[in-house]
Amino acid sequence: MSTPQPDDLQAVARLGEAFNQITRQLERVIVGQRQVIEQILIAMFARGHCLLVGVPGLAKTLLIRSLADTLSLKFSRIQFTPDLMPSDITGTEVIQEDRSTGQRTFRFLPGPVFANIVLADEINRTPPKTQAALLEAMQEHQVTAGGQRHRLEEPFFVLATQNPIEQEGTYPLPEAQLDRFMFQIQVDYPTREEELEIVQRTTADVEEKLQPTLSAQEILELQHIVRRVPVSPHVAQMAVDLVRMSRPQEDQAPEFVRQYVSWGAGPRASQFLVLGGKARAVLHGRHYVSRQDVLAVAPPVLRHRIMPNFNAEAEGISSDDLVRRLMDQLPQVESEHDGELSEVLRPSDAG
Repeated sequence: MSTPQPDDLQAVARLGEAFNQITRQLERVIVGQRQVIEQILIAMFARGHCLLVGVPGLAKTLLIRSLADTLSLKFSRIQFTPDLMPSDITGTEVIQEDRSTGQRTFRFLPGPVFANIVLADEINRTPPKTQAALLEAMQEHQVTAGGQRHRLEEPFFVLATQNPIEQEGTYPLPEAQLDRFMFQIQVDYPTREEELEIVQRTTADVEEKLQPTLSAQEILELQHIVRRVPVSPHVAQMAVDLVRMSRPQEDQAPEFVRQYVSWGAGPRASQFLVLGGKARAVLHGRHYVSRQDVLAVAPPVLRHRIMPNFNAEAEGISSDDLVRRLMDQLPQVESEHDGELSEVLRPSDAG
């Protein structure tokens, strides 16, 4: 395990402060949803994409647009509709004529996917062919058109929204595309006090101005810092064991998994558990990853990767229920830190 250098320790402190600044800025326009904001930032600094699921009117779109404003990033919104074409997302080639020579050439006009933060609004309202136009961009950070590859500007982050209650005229996302999203984030109703504050804020003639906190280059540097955070072997093993327990065909799978799960999570879930744990640790100003960091990101990582079968649906058992039961199956330890601090450089040792 590598030991963090003094420069890394300073960067960790800077990222923790940036997290607090971004959160304070967003709270000027977003009431509540603290956990949602934290999960989005965890995914962003871990270089992941997010799918936000919630009923209309919960400020999902406003949250994403406000996040782009606080990060000084190029923002693009794509409203997914049944008649949306792949070229409406990625861009298209047009014929351009040179007036002096009369020669005609193709020129690529970039689509709205060429941005730092892309909001795919109501992504399940467009056919699979158009949904698939995002796959290459999300995985490879590039777009291929006319046999040419066009790199996307970094950082690149896709935030998609989905309405869980109005399913008429929608197209469920294929499992392959769902797996590209690091997190599926549930956006719940506000509390009574929060809803009252929402009403008071949004019915007054006041417009909040958000201040940028991080540039694109600073975000890229902090993403590299997250990757360098050390992880104890037993924490990584716990993440792998949790994922393998979700697969009915594995020997270590609990009996309820064999009874209620059709398909378990793949290896990408193990990677995202560790990366999410790293980002969460750094955002909270720590230089190590604890078991609690991994468990905190387990629900958004696993809920869209564990497929309940007919038995589970008949008994009203959701993927979130299965994830909670899997987490309860993990061996308990005496301490949350469980020895991680002995393997990394403490802040007081820096320099």
